[in-house]
Amino acid sequence: MTTLETYDAIGRSYSTRRQPDPRLAARIDALIGCDNTVLNVGAGTGSYEPVRSGVVAVEPSTVMLSQRGSSAAPAVRAVAEALPFQDHAFDVVLAILTVHHWNDQRRGLKECARVAQDRVVILTWDPCAEGFWLVRDYFPEILAIDRRIFPSMELLAAVLGPIDVQSLPIPGDCVDGFLGAYWLRPEAYLNEEVRAGISTFSRLASIEPQLERLERDLTSGNWERRNAELRHRPDLDMGYRLVMAERRCAELPNERCS
Repeated sequence: MTTLETYDAIGRSYSTRRQPDPRLAARIDALIGCDNTVLNVGAGTGSYEPVRSGVVAVEPSTVMLSQRGSSAAPAVRAVAEALPFQDHAFDVVLAILTVHHWNDQRRGLKECARVAQDRVVILTWDPCAEGFWLVRDYFPEILAIDRRIFPSMELLAAVLGPIDVQSLPIPGDCVDGFLGAYWLRPEAYLNEEVRAGISTFSRLASIEPQLERLERDLTSGNWERRNAELRHRPDLDMGYRLVMAERRCAELPNERCS
C-alpha cells in the first residue's frame, strides 16, 4: 500500500483525533515567525498550520483535503517531490510529521529547500532515539519500522545544509493524537479510534496479541510497576525533534548566520 493509499484508507478520523496541542504549536510558531509567508507541505487536515493570510498548503490525499476546515489555508493537491511553485516562493516551508511518508525523501527535501526563501522548519522523529515504553515493551516492530522510514539527522543536514535540532518533549496530557501522545495514558492505545489516528499501526500485520498483553499488564498493575516513575513527569523526550535550516546559511556557507 502506497503512502497515498494509506492516508485515503485511515485518514478519515484525522480531523478529530489529530488536533494541534497548543504547547507544541507555540514552539513551532516561534520558528515560523508572525509575518512570513508559509508553505505547509504534507499539510493533512491543517494541524499546526498558521491561520492567517500568506499560507498555502500542499497535500496529496483527497481524504485529508476534504477534512480541512473553512478557516484553513488554501490547499493544492500535490506531492512534496514535485512542488508546483517557483524558486524561493515562500519565506518558510513547514513540514509536520510528514517526511517519513514521502516516497523520495531526498527529492522532497530538495524541493522544500528550493521554494524556501528564509528557512525550512520540520517536525520529525530522530531514528537514533530509543522511543518509549509502547514500542520498547509491546511493539518493537513499530520501533524497527520508524527507524527505517524516518529521515536521519544526517540526511536532513546533507540536503538542507546546517540544521538546528531542538528536542520536543511531549506533555503527558498532549491534545494531539500521534504515536507518542498517550505515553502517560496507556489505556488509550487499547482504543481502536485512537489507533486509527496513528498511521504506524496500519503497517503492522498483527496487533491483537500485543494489545492483549498491554491490557493484562494494566489490569494486573505490571505496567504501573514498570513505569511508575513516569507519573512524576510533566513531559517526556521520546525523540521528537524540531529541525530548522536557514536557507541563507546553506546558500552562503562562508557567512556566519545568527
